Amino acid sequence: MNAFAAPNLYRHLDEMAPWNDRLQVLECIGVSDEAPDVKTFTFRSDNQTWFRYQPGQFVTLELPVGDEAVMRTYTLSSSPSRPFSIAVTVKAQPGSVGTRWMFDTVRPGTLLKAYGPAGDFTLHRHPAAKYLFISAGSGVTPMMSMLRWLNDCAPWTDIAFVNCARRPEEIIFRKELELLGSRMPGLSLGFLIEERSSRESWFGHMGRIDAVRLPLLSPDFREREVFCCGPEPFMQAVRSMLENAGFDMDRYHQESFSAPAREDAPATDTSSDATAEASTPIVFSFSGTAATCLSGQTVLQTARSAGVRIAAACEFGLCGTCKVKCDGPVDMQHNGGILDDEIAEGYILACCSRPLGPVRIEA
Repeated sequence: MNAFAAPNLYRHLDEMAPWNDRLQVLECIGVSDEAPDVKTFTFRSDNQTWFRYQPGQFVTLELPVGDEAVMRTYTLSSSPSRPFSIAVTVKAQPGSVGTRWMFDTVRPGTLLKAYGPAGDFTLHRHPAAKYLFISAGSGVTPMMSMLRWLNDCAPWTDIAFVNCARRPEEIIFRKELELLGSRMPGLSLGFLIEERSSRESWFGHMGRIDAVRLPLLSPDFREREVFCCGPEPFMQAVRSMLENAGFDMDRYHQESFSAPAREDAPATDTSSDATAEASTPIVFSFSGTAATCLSGQTVLQTARSAGVRIAAACEFGLCGTCKVKCDGPVDMQHNGGILDDEIAEGYILACCSRPLGPVRIEA
C-alpha cells in the first residue's frame, strides 16, 4: 500500500484546521533538484492541516544532526495560494552542516519539527502598483514565493524580476521563470551572470548588477517597490547603488537573518550587592525548575544556565523560534518575530526578553 494513500486525503479546506507548530510536525513528500547543490524539499503536515502564511516568510527547521539538534532558518519558496504543502529551496554551501544533512538524509516520509512561518519580508505588507524583485543565488526563494502567489492571485501585476548568478546553469528556477514570463503579461525577466559556461551558450547580460546595468534591466526602477535578497555583500551593493541613484529608500526592503546593529549598552554595576538586588526569580513550569535571572540576562540565557531547553535559532528576536508563554512582566526588544496578538495572549520571545519581576515560563 502506498504510504501516502491515507484515508480522507481530499478533505475540503474548511474541514481542516490551520497548521500549528506546537501541535504538528512536517512530513517530507518530495525532493527535487533545482541547480547544482540546490534542492527543493516539499512538506505537508503530519495531521492534515493547512498552512497559513504570507509569501516571502520563512520557517525554522529543527534538524537532528547529532546529539543535539541544530536550528536552520529557510525562506519558503512555495505560495500560500496553494496551502496544503510548503516548500523550502536550499543551497548546500561548502562546510554547511544542517543543509548538507538535509541533502543526505531527508527523503519522502521524513518527519521534522518546524517553527513558524514568520517574517515581515513580504509584498503583503508593502502593496504597490509595480514591483522590482532583485535576487542573487538562493536569495531567489522569497521572490519565487511572491511571484508564484502573484501568478495565482494577480497575474496582471507589473513585476520586474532581476536574478543574478555565477553561471547560466546556476540560475535557480530558470525554466519555471521563463514559463511564467510567457504567461504573465506584466512580468519582465532579467538574468545577469558573471561567467560563461562550457555547458550551455549564453547571449544575455553579463557582469554584476550596477548603476549602468540596472536601468537596462528595469528602466523605471525608481517607480517601483523594491525587494532584495541574496548574500549580505550583494544586498549592501544594491542598497548603496539605489541610494546613490536617488531612490526613495522607504520603498526598499531586504531580507536578512543577520543581527541588526545595536548601540553599546551603558556599563552596569556588577558588584555582588547590585547583582543580588537585580536578580529575578524565574520558574520554568513544564520542567519544574526554579532559577535566578541575573541582571541583564535574557530568559533564554537563564534557561540554558538552568539546564532548561528552549528551542532558538537567530537569537535576536527575528525568527520567532524561541516563542514561549510567560506570566509576569518582561522587557522584550524584538525585531518582528512575534505578532501583537501573540503578545496579547501572553507569549514572549525568550531570546530578547528580560524579566522586570518574578515570571513563570511554560518551558
